[in-house]
Amino acid sequence: MSAQKGSAFLLKIGNGGSPAVYTTVAGLRTTQMSITGDAVVTTSKDSGGWREMLSGAGQRQVSVSAAGIFLGSDAETAIRGHALAGTIADYELSFEDGERMQGQFLVQRLDYAGDFNGERNYTMTLESSGPVVPVAA
Repeated sequence: MSAQKGSAFLLKIGNGGSPAVYTTVAGLRTTQMSITGDAVVTTSKDSGGWREMLSGAGQRQVSVSAAGIFLGSDAETAIRGHALAGTIADYELSFEDGERMQGQFLVQRLDYAGDFNGERNYTMTLESSGPVVPVAA
């Protein structure tokens, strides 16, 4: 198995339609995804001193962080609109090997920065709302 290119890890935002049409958020230089979950511990005196957990229980979430150069694209405008309104939108993550994941996310944080002689850049954090599921190719 060969290494996959980070440049092929793309974040896309849906247009709100049904079915959604996704547009790549251009200008991103870094993208990160974290999948976390809380366990429901079922350990009892019959566990023999070992911790036991309940499969499929607890809370799971996906967090996406991204940073890039601001280009003023329609996708960036939509993300800023969702951040200001506190609304949830459809997003897709796609990878070089063709794997894709879709789900609804809330823009948890959106930061803009720029140097006097440099480009304007931004960072954002998205938090899942509901399931994030693999999409069949």
